Amino acid sequence: MNVLVITDKLITGGAENYFCKLENEMRHPSISFHYAAAPGELLRNLKNLEGFTELKRDRHLFNFLQIRKIILEQEIDIVHANSLRMVLLATVLRRSIRRRFKIIYTKHNVTKLETNFPAWFAGILNRSVAKIITVSDFEKYELMKKGVRAENISTIHNGVDLKQFAFQKKRSNGNFKIGILARISEEKNHSFFIDIANQCKGIEDFQFFIAGDGPDQENVKSLITSLGLSEKVIMLGTVREPEKFLKEMDVLLLTSNREVFPMVILEAMAVGTPVISIDRGGIGEAIINGETGFLISDHISNLFLESIMELKRNEFKRLSMIYSARKKVEKSFSLQQMIKRTLGEYRNQSINLEKDSLKYQKKQFDRQARLEVSKHDGNG
Repeated sequence: MNVLVITDKLITGGAENYFCKLENEMRHPSISFHYAAAPGELLRNLKNLEGFTELKRDRHLFNFLQIRKIILEQEIDIVHANSLRMVLLATVLRRSIRRRFKIIYTKHNVTKLETNFPAWFAGILNRSVAKIITVSDFEKYELMKKGVRAENISTIHNGVDLKQFAFQKKRSNGNFKIGILARISEEKNHSFFIDIANQCKGIEDFQFFIAGDGPDQENVKSLITSLGLSEKVIMLGTVREPEKFLKEMDVLLLTSNREVFPMVILEAMAVGTPVISIDRGGIGEAIINGETGFLISDHISNLFLESIMELKRNEFKRLSMIYSARKKVEKSFSLQQMIKRTLGEYRNQSINLEKDSLKYQKKQFDRQARLEVSKHDGNG
């Protein structure tokens, strides 16, 4: 079996990190793996460049031809797309070449198409995609509400590399460090994180850290300056070793306006950093409120602050939450589980492809038989 995994570009993000994990870890004696994506800062994370084809940003015809070439030359059986754009590209390719292959789509985020035209979106998936992998049950049920067939959807939660994100006991070294690790963009709602920091101006040992970069970076920097928080809130920029940043934090906040199932909460839970998160998307499948973290229903800064203070003051609660969170990740969200279940989906689709081939051959045989009978009757 030959599998091609594709995504748009290797910038920092959930889909892109997922792509890198598959490239790093996916192995099977009877499967040949190929990968394609446009470059970005995560390109350095790839380990098997001999199986990787570099695409071009915003050069769609070039990418179309490159992927077409891979599918034909490598006799690809399964295309695993990690964006809706790549689903559409694979669909067009399948119609334009004489090569039967299955499309698997891992859905990482909310698309404009499903928001504005849900029926059209569901129709495309039902007609074109053999299996949709959702990273949370919440997202699975959202797709079903839009009309996507339930039997075509499987939930495979994101998996954490438990070696990279190894557990570490916290050591008190003065300041109480509160962090956020996310792309600096509007949907991640850094302004709310800064609002929480602003309420803590008078608490001297509270220090806030923003890790990551993105299109909203200058706006966030200006807001910090305008509130006089330049010494209270530190912007670190791109963090190449997220596990080190997370281990250094005493608390991780997630303040997004929307989420599907963010990896960062699992990574923080794995290393032993308590998480206080807005309740969005499938986050509640990992964070059990008061047990493996704190879930806050709305963007109310006082509620976040109360949870921060409880973690700081109540050591028993904090330690209990830390150990429960780590156990939760080990049990339900390991990278090994994610890889195993993804390989299982590949095998299932390979079987379906063989069944389709047999049906096609039978159809062709029956058609030929009817022609022969018709020809014989005509001669008679």
